[in-house]
Amino acid sequence: MAANDTSVAQSVSRFPWYEIVEGDDLEQGDIFEKCPIFKIESPFSYVEVHAADFEPKFKNWEYDVIIMTQSCDLTKNHPKVEEVLLCAMWEVEELAQEYEFIRHVKGREEIRRGNVSGFHMLNASSLPEFERPIRVIGFQHVYSLPLTFLRSMAQARGPRLRLLPPYREHLGQAFARYFMRVGLPVDIPAFKK
Repeated sequence: MAANDTSVAQSVSRFPWYEIVEGDDLEQGDIFEKCPIFKIESPFSYVEVHAADFEPKFKNWEYDVIIMTQSCDLTKNHPKVEEVLLCAMWEVEELAQEYEFIRHVKGREEIRRGNVSGFHMLNASSLPEFERPIRVIGFQHVYSLPLTFLRSMAQARGPRLRLLPPYREHLGQAFARYFMRVGLPVDIPAFKK
């Protein structure tokens, strides 16, 4: 093993990406695979919603999701939220079917570097029984579920992956950057050669 390979292996062991957790204690970075997401079926309009005979039709979708709500807001004794914010995530190959630029190495590399607004890449997991490929979180796909529902699902399902620091904080920072973008009406002119 080369010296550089040894230092990479030591870094990976000192700073693992994931751990396996179970129970109803939730934190930012917890991953739920095939999580039920309930969406009102479209199309419908504002007028239809306010009609006397309107009955919404819900469809149950299943997505792999990651908790985006901060851990301090999810404490068991004093939760500060009733709804938990979640973002959908996909394997790279799945996402490449929808987005052409991800089919190419350059597009994947740009996501890995954090240069593509709206996407964040997570490393593969090699934990026994939780081997997973590299996945991409889409910040355009944000959902919420009641905290009580998510706790009961966590308890019933058993072990799951949890993203660890500093990768969890890196994800939170990328999420914040996506939502705090500001487009200027008049930009500074580009420098020319």
